[in-house]
Amino acid sequence: MLLEATPDTMQETTEQATDIAAPGVTTRARHYQSWGRFPKSKHQAVKSVFWQQETNDLKNIEGSVLPYGYGRSYGDSCLNDDGTLIDITGLRKFISFDDSTGVIRCEAGVMLADILEVIVSRGWFLPVTPGTKFVSIGGAIANDVHGKNHHVAGTFGRHLTQFELLRSNGERLICSPTQNADLFSATIGGLGLTGLITWAEFKLRKIPGPYIAYEQKRFGSIDEFFELTKEYDKRFEYTVSWVDCLAMGKNLGRGYFMLGNHDNLKAQPGYEPQAKTLLTAPIDAPGFLLNKLTVKAFNTVWSLIHPASRKVESWDPFFYPLDFVNDWNKLYGPAGFLQYQLVVPFDGANGRQTIKTVLENVAQAGEASFLVVCKTFGDIQSPGMLSFPRRGVTLSLDFPYRGQKTLQLLERLDAIVRDSGGAIYPAKDARMSPETFKQSFPRWQEFAQYIDPKFSSNFWRRVTG
Repeated sequence: MLLEATPDTMQETTEQATDIAAPGVTTRARHYQSWGRFPKSKHQAVKSVFWQQETNDLKNIEGSVLPYGYGRSYGDSCLNDDGTLIDITGLRKFISFDDSTGVIRCEAGVMLADILEVIVSRGWFLPVTPGTKFVSIGGAIANDVHGKNHHVAGTFGRHLTQFELLRSNGERLICSPTQNADLFSATIGGLGLTGLITWAEFKLRKIPGPYIAYEQKRFGSIDEFFELTKEYDKRFEYTVSWVDCLAMGKNLGRGYFMLGNHDNLKAQPGYEPQAKTLLTAPIDAPGFLLNKLTVKAFNTVWSLIHPASRKVESWDPFFYPLDFVNDWNKLYGPAGFLQYQLVVPFDGANGRQTIKTVLENVAQAGEASFLVVCKTFGDIQSPGMLSFPRRGVTLSLDFPYRGQKTLQLLERLDAIVRDSGGAIYPAKDARMSPETFKQSFPRWQEFAQYIDPKFSSNFWRRVTG
């Protein structure tokens, strides 16, 4: 039987779930919300599962269901108003690991952080990782996550060899590129709607040691970014850029490249990687704290403490700088925030002008964003039907939620993206229109054939009606 928590008894399930939580996961209370904390949601029940065999009674749950991991999806793809969430964080066991091939199999609730703790010292690393290690393997598949190395490795889905998918009729299907291939494709990037992933197997990446040879370089405008990325993507496995969203005129889109390759310093004294000390945002910051002036001050300080440089550092701060602060989403205040990630075709002048237009609209609106990240995606196609990354330029921004002012700005940005033939990332979305979604993902109707009839989410109902 699944362990059930109704709204009246949810604290009991919360306490059971906290026993398996790890650093970076809020343990004192699970509110089953998105990371952006917008929109607010109320679920009928939450059912926690700790053994794969407990999942057989999905069909007996009243209403719709949706898998839920560690709540790091920013928007409403992890929410299911008036339905039931299946908390998979109890499925946290390793099944097998072949140290000679790097093939690992684990349950869907295993965190990337769990895997890294085991594999890095053995000379392996994740083939693809997002900007936080506190996500589940099931979530990494459902959102087909990407990282700083998309131009050379593609998405996480490309490295999957197989997984088990439990359907609500009780079927347990092994899905791979050659077995149940259609469901394999639909589940990768399928937002948790095709069934419950119970375990997954994928291939790791061999590394020479736990260190990154890291460089940081300034660029003075978005035009300079486009010129330099051609060079850096050839020389570095990991590339990403921070952009000053308030810069205007000739400095529009100025920022810093952060570049890295795995490096072998294992044998050198004095280079033992140190565990990071986690801080915690203790309370919700006042909503007015994030504004144009504070962001401008942040950008100035960032420039002073992050000059152009070259160094060697441990993998942890390079890949996961935000994981240093637990509950950093509270810095946006109780109203929450909206993460907005777009991709537009990388077709010379048109792609460049689209990014310029987006940045100009953001700067003119005064809706300052601390975390503006820009990167190019490569040509490596994902096997997922609804996978977001595609060849082009991606820009990710975050905005404190300030009601209609924020929503209207994002609607204007949507129109720019649609006109360019681009797309918006569902895992970070909380408000795009059905029109934007359907243009962003032309295979959505094909995908819909593979949705389990018992599974649904706020996101899917919103964008498809």
